[in-house]
Amino acid sequence: MRAMLLLLFTVVLGIGQAQADVAADDAAALAGITEAKGVFQIDFTEAEKTAFYLEVIRGTHANFVRQGVDPDLVIVFIGPTVQFLSTAAGEDVADPAVLMRIEEEVARLADLGVRLEVCAVATEVFGVDNDTLFEGLDLTGDGFVAMIGWQSQGYHPVTLF
Repeated sequence: MRAMLLLLFTVVLGIGQAQADVAADDAAALAGITEAKGVFQIDFTEAEKTAFYLEVIRGTHANFVRQGVDPDLVIVFIGPTVQFLSTAAGEDVADPAVLMRIEEEVARLADLGVRLEVCAVATEVFGVDNDTLFEGLDLTGDGFVAMIGWQSQGYHPVTLF
């Protein structure tokens, strides 16, 4: 009886472990595609949230690559988020450690080939000097125009707010 229980326990444990080893994937959604074109619109009022979602987008890029799909991603920053994208941002804007995380994520994403655009209308409204934008960021005239343009080119929108 004891041997039977031990055998049953081992089988159940083995099945559970086999199920745990199966990685989730997006095979159904990615069936038949080799490239994914996406444009993320970011409009946050919190630096921490900006840093977090830049990390998430980098993970999304990695998940496409892991699943054999070439990611072609663009990020468009609008609204108050632009305040967190400047080397001149002070403690009155956000925690310096969080601003450093944002700058590091911008650099990582740019190195991956993600295009990062900052709305010039927003930098003007929020008093951000365009010459102080982090390296890796491109200035675009109007974030809304950019979003429409990217969508017209076949990029699928992902709005984050």
